[in-house]
Parts: sequence; structure tokens; C-alpha cells
Amino acid sequence: MRYLVKARVKEGREKQLLEAIQAGTLGKGSVAGDEYLYDMEQARVAEDGTAHWVETCYCSTPLQEERPYWEEYFELISVKDAHNRKNCRDWNGTEPWACSNCDCTKRLEEHLRKRGEPFQRKLKSGACPASSA
Repeated sequence: MRYLVKARVKEGREKQLLEAIQAGTLGKGSVAGDEYLYDMEQARVAEDGTAHWVETCYCSTPLQEERPYWEEYFELISVKDAHNRKNCRDWNGTEPWACSNCDCTKRLEEHLRKRGEPFQRKLKSGACPASSA
């Protein structure tokens, strides 16, 4: 299933997040592998400073596996279904693991690319506001 994630970098974690991205260690140990790095390449920053990205997750609970890795650096504000579940071939059982190569991700990412600025560029410049949590 695809999820639209909205999150804010935790205060004081910007530098560590950038280092984990640059070193390729973000999400290290997770079954999701390099998806974390890919997500950060695709992520955009909205005017309010929140990061938005499309996440693929096969867990019965959204981001069950990924949540601890994201929460090390982010306050997760929302995790919403990216589209109607009945149309998801993985979720409705017509094609297990369909999200691995489904074109809906490309469409969603293209939509996000038209909004905001690239997250990593903002993070590198130090202009990515953190949460005060």
C-alpha cells in the first residue's frame, strides 16, 4: 500500500539526519532497505516546513516496520492512504507485492515534485525548520 507521509524533523536532529542520508545509513537494519534513502531523495518541503513523501509499506499497520527508523529523526504528523485501498492490487489481493513496481508511485511522486522544494536541498542549507517537540 502507498501512504502519503507528512513529518517534521525533530529539533536538534537535522545534522544527524543529513549525515545518515549522506552516509547511506538511514534505515540501516530495516527490511525496507534503501527505501528510506529513496524516500528522502523524493521528499518535498511544504511552505510550513513539513516534509512530504510517498511511502510503500506492506505491513498490516501502516509503517509498522519503518516507524522506529523515521521517528529517530522525525515527528510523524500524518500517514494517510495515498489512494483508495480497493484499487490497490496488493491490498485487494489480486497481485501480491504489486506496490513494488506499480505506476501509482510514479504518479504520486510526480505530483509531489510540483509542490514545495526538494527536502534534501533544504536540509543541506540548514533552512529546514525543525519541530519544537
